[in-house]
Amino acid sequence: MLDLVRRRSLVEDLAALRDGSVDVRGYVNAVCDRIQQCEPQIHAFVPENGRRHRLLESIESVDAVRDMPLSGVPVGIKDIIRVDGMQTKAGSMLPSGLFAGAQASVVDRLLAAGAVVAGKTVTAEFAVAAPGPTANPHDLRHTPGGSSSGSAAAVAAGMVPLALGTQTIGSVIRPAAYCGVVGFRPSWGRIATDGIIANAPSLDAVGLFAADVSSATLAAAVLCDNWQPGYDADRAPVLGIPVGPFLDRASPTALDTFEKQVKVLCAADFEVRSVPMMDDFDELANQLLVINRYELAQVHTGWYRDFRRRYREQTARAVEQGLMITRRDYTSALQWRGHFIDRLINIMADNDIDLWISPAATGPAPDGLHSTGDPAMCVPYSLAGMPAITLPARADWTELPLGLQCAASLGGDEKLLAWSAIIESALERARPTSQVSSTDAPG
Repeated sequence: MLDLVRRRSLVEDLAALRDGSVDVRGYVNAVCDRIQQCEPQIHAFVPENGRRHRLLESIESVDAVRDMPLSGVPVGIKDIIRVDGMQTKAGSMLPSGLFAGAQASVVDRLLAAGAVVAGKTVTAEFAVAAPGPTANPHDLRHTPGGSSSGSAAAVAAGMVPLALGTQTIGSVIRPAAYCGVVGFRPSWGRIATDGIIANAPSLDAVGLFAADVSSATLAAAVLCDNWQPGYDADRAPVLGIPVGPFLDRASPTALDTFEKQVKVLCAADFEVRSVPMMDDFDELANQLLVINRYELAQVHTGWYRDFRRRYREQTARAVEQGLMITRRDYTSALQWRGHFIDRLINIMADNDIDLWISPAATGPAPDGLHSTGDPAMCVPYSLAGMPAITLPARADWTELPLGLQCAASLGGDEKLLAWSAIIESALERARPTSQVSSTDAPG
C-alpha cells in the first residue's frame, strides 16, 4: 500500500545534488514518479500533460550550475501565481485569458536561483473559500485546508520539497498545520506580489511550505526582499501566550495539545508568559473581514459583472458581501487596523515578548472536502501583517496533524525563523518515535 505521507527535506535534497551523490535527472525523475504515484488520490496539482518531459528539459540549463541556491529543485506554484508558458486558472471556470500577464517576480527569483517549476498546485477558487479536489495525505477523507491546498498537500506527500502559496487570512498557516508541514508566512511586503491574482492586496502575502524550518529558511533567503543572512539566535526567545477570546476559539483537542507543547518548551528552559489580550477579538475579526471583502470586490468587479454565473457560490457570496461595504466603512477598518498594530507592538514591548505562540488552527483538519477550515487562529497576525510560522505537531489520540504557530513582530522574519529552529528542535526531542514520518531518499 502506498504511503501518502513522506518527508522530503529541501536542505537534504540540495546537499545530495551538490555533492553529486544524486544525479539531477534521476532526482527529477524520482519527483515525477512520486507525483505520478500520489496524484490519483491526492490531486495536489493542476493536471498537466507532458510534465516529466518539460521538467527534464528545464533542468538542462541548471544541471551544470550546482552552486545556485535552489539548483535543480522542483517547486510547486499555487495556481493564482503567473508562470510563463502555463495557464493561470485560479481554480475557477472563468476564461484563463483574463488572467494573462507577466510572470510573477517571485517565480523569476526561483528560476534565477536554479529551481524548476514542478507545476501549478490546486487552489480554492480565487484563493477565497470554494475548495478544489485536493485531499489531505494523512487521511483522504479530510480537507488539506486552504486556500493553498495543493501546495501544502504536495509537500506533505513528498512530491516536492518546496511549494509556494499565498495567505490573506489563514491560507498558508492553516493548510500547513492540517498537512503536518512547516508553513511560513513572511511579513507583509517581504515577498513581491506582482503577477499574482489578488484576494485583498493590503493583506495578501506570498508564503511557502517545506518539511522543516531549515528548508523554509533557505527558501526565504532567496525569496524575501532585503534578507539579512546569518542571524544568530544567541538566546531563546521569550514566548507569549495570548490568553483570552482569541485562544478560546481553539478546540479542546487543539488546546490540550498546545498545553503539552508549552510544557515541553518550559522543560527546555524557554520563558513562557501568559498575557491577557484581545478581549475584542470578535471586533478584530470583523474589521479584518471588512478589509478583505471590500478589496476582494474591487478586484473582481469587472469579472463578476461579466461572468457571475461561472463563480462558485462561496466566492460569489464573498464578492457580494464586499460590494455592500461602503468606502467609509473600509477606511474606518483600515484605521482600526492601524490602532490594533500599535496596541500589539506596545503589548509586546511592555511584556518583553519576542514571539507569540498559539495553536496554528482551531483543531485537526475537518472531515470532508467541502470546506477549507476555520482561519481564526491566524486572524490577528494576518491583520497586523506580522510574520508567522507553523511547526508540525500531533495530538496523542488522532492520526491527523496539528501545528504550533509562532508569530514575531513586523519585519522580524529572520529572528522568527532562527528562533523557530530552536523551538522545532525542542519539540522534536519530545516527539514519540512512532509519530516521525518516513523519509523519502533524495533520488
